[in-house]
Amino acid sequence: MTGIQPIEIAGRKVGPGAPCLLIGEVAQAHDGSLGMAHAFIDAIAAAGADVVKFQTHIAHAESSAQEPFRIRFSQQDETRFDYWKRMEFSEEQWAGLAQHARDKGLIFLSSPFSEEAADLLQRIGVPAWKIASGEVNNPLLFEHIARTGLPILLSTGMSSLEEIDQVVAWIKQRRLPLAIFQCTSKYPSPPEALGLNMLAVFRQRYGVPVGLSDHSGAIYAGLAAVTLGASLLEVHVTLSRETFGPDVPVSVTSAELRQLADGIRFIKRALAKPLDKDSAAREMQPMRQTFNKALVAKRNLKAGQRLTRDDLTARKPASAGIPAQRLEEVLDMPLKRNLAAGEFITEVDLDS
Repeated sequence: MTGIQPIEIAGRKVGPGAPCLLIGEVAQAHDGSLGMAHAFIDAIAAAGADVVKFQTHIAHAESSAQEPFRIRFSQQDETRFDYWKRMEFSEEQWAGLAQHARDKGLIFLSSPFSEEAADLLQRIGVPAWKIASGEVNNPLLFEHIARTGLPILLSTGMSSLEEIDQVVAWIKQRRLPLAIFQCTSKYPSPPEALGLNMLAVFRQRYGVPVGLSDHSGAIYAGLAAVTLGASLLEVHVTLSRETFGPDVPVSVTSAELRQLADGIRFIKRALAKPLDKDSAAREMQPMRQTFNKALVAKRNLKAGQRLTRDDLTARKPASAGIPAQRLEEVLDMPLKRNLAAGEFITEVDLDS
């Protein structure tokens, strides 16, 4: 992974050699409840994630009455616009959520879906911009956030390579720190649609840290991505699979988030220590003497008799006689003494 330029988010290095940044995505799982949003912060912190991420929607600034539902999931919202309106928090409430996250040791992020949302988030102090897949082709938003100089975390779920090339070139021209997420905008994403191969493609093509924004609803894709070198991992989180909301099918539970956090750290430790099999075998020599086998007389044998394969078998421990792996060396060698069936054969028993 040489040549990848790490970035920094809230003092945290992101890139090769650094631990994977685990992002717990709340999205709209709070269903417009401020208390529930705070509960998610507590749960995500307790699970061992590094970041809590929300989405900041200001209905009049991003939507209209003509916006259709992706799927009709709500019985109380007549339009998608009404739903976004119900998801809004005031600036004071967003500031409270951000401070709560910091108090819990989490980095606070939220994706802006309008210039007004970006202004609000800048005022409360986000350390980076997480750009959702649907905003990749919105130059107005990019021009607006570029003025801040903050790192950009770019999702790519709806974009072609040509579109990604264009926005990456635009960001690099302005020398803004950048990380790119492979993302599949299918809800939930089946295994064959995850596109884990794109982690290596993005890394080589753009020379920036790469991550996975996962919509599979399970921990397996995240663990695979970390094994493949992902520097960031974003997963949707739900407190229960029985809760209401469009994101529940693509989410992991807070208990699964803990498994994911533990798994990421396990994999990090494993990958940080390449194994030298020869050294490991030498370290295992005492165990090898216990678990390996030595040559044993298969039946009663007489002094002067030359050994054949039919005369020999192997039993534990290897330390009791000639190791079984030396079988070819002892074949056709004469015995110095009589051996009983089951007796270990040692060096002094053979006439060289």
